[in-house]
Amino acid sequence: MIVTRALTKRYGRVLAVDEVDLDVREGDRYGFLGPNGSGKTTLVRMLLGLVFATSGEIEVLGRPVPKRVAEALPELGALVEGPGAYPHLSGRRNLALLDAVGKGARRTRRQRIEEALERVGLVTVDQRPVKAYSLGMRQRLGLAAALLNRPRLLILDEPTNGLDPQGIKEIRELLTGLNRDGTTVFLSSHLLTEVEQLCTRVGIVDRGRLVLQDDLAALRGETGRVVLATPDPAAAVALLDGRVEHRDGDRLVVRHDDAAELNASLVHAGVRVHSLVPHRRTLEDVVLDVTGPGSDRFGERP
Repeated sequence: MIVTRALTKRYGRVLAVDEVDLDVREGDRYGFLGPNGSGKTTLVRMLLGLVFATSGEIEVLGRPVPKRVAEALPELGALVEGPGAYPHLSGRRNLALLDAVGKGARRTRRQRIEEALERVGLVTVDQRPVKAYSLGMRQRLGLAAALLNRPRLLILDEPTNGLDPQGIKEIRELLTGLNRDGTTVFLSSHLLTEVEQLCTRVGIVDRGRLVLQDDLAALRGETGRVVLATPDPAAAVALLDGRVEHRDGDRLVVRHDDAAELNASLVHAGVRVHSLVPHRRTLEDVVLDVTGPGSDRFGERP
């Protein structure tokens, strides 16, 4: 769906994107993750033909960009930074004007607009002028615009900007549902929690370079440790003889690769066990492993 080869963008002496090789496959929910200022938005703009690359190659939906980007645009939807709209017109009227320049049939325009507004939760407020919209409502309108043509590919740059926690959850559910119905989602974000909860595959960029790209499940694989929850943590620590790496109240992280054997030894010693599960790395652990010092501008919460 998206392939780049040694994609590079310079602004004078500033190297914004440095030889990035993206591989976004059909059906992915791909999280493009990096701190603010790491080149994410510049790369997204290059994918859409809004900014020309200094060097390298781009293919979107099998078409080279920017040479044949016009052929790809009808099959994709995009939201880049703050969505633009005519402030004196309603959300519905803005979508109607946008749809009028597309390739959709005029007789089904009303239906497309209604579906897009309903999906993003704007049906009840769509008659207000956009200048009266909150930041979150403007973001939803931008998403509605991206969904008008029922795209095969969605390219989204910080799509939950300005949304409250409930709105973020609704957008996450919307994107998951669209993906289930066949839409590939490429989501650029600096929020670890957003990417971890939504995406199936991630690329991590640091100072313009792609430092990691893999399936999220593989990155968060088992670590040879288990997480033990017990009402007898002191007894467990004494029994395990130095294998406890971390204790947080009644939860212990233990170096052990056989949970069944560990459970048997604890029970035999009279240590009560509430739960015993494999320990997996968080996305934060993965990011800290692959980014350099000073890459501290990731957001944990929207």
